[in-house]
Amino acid sequence: MEILVGVILGLMAVGSARLVGFDRERSFFPVVLIVIATYYLLFAAMGKQPGSLQSEAMAAVVFAAIAMAGYKRSLWLVPLGLAAHAVFDLVHGELIVNPGVPDFWPTFCLGFDLVAAAYLAALLWRKELT
Repeated sequence: MEILVGVILGLMAVGSARLVGFDRERSFFPVVLIVIATYYLLFAAMGKQPGSLQSEAMAAVVFAAIAMAGYKRSLWLVPLGLAAHAVFDLVHGELIVNPGVPDFWPTFCLGFDLVAAAYLAALLWRKELT
């Protein structure tokens, strides 16, 4: 059920971005990737588990670096980063102990990430965004 909610909200997000025109801005999806990656930092602060904030920060830096490189070099890095974040969601609990993460979050975020990655890849494939 969580993945379905993530997919539906992902579709609503990209649909809204399309309607307003955000999806025509080169910076939009890199910013989305950075925001998605930083949610785990919020959960680490809420969970108060020693070391989790540092571990989550390292992961967020990796995804932020992918987003920035995608913005500067090739936007194709951004859907790859979003898809990589979906994989990260799948294995997050095995990599980082963070009791602040809601049980539903990794599966929800997986659905959202995959929709955003697929939509951006489609835009790039159709050369609607450069």
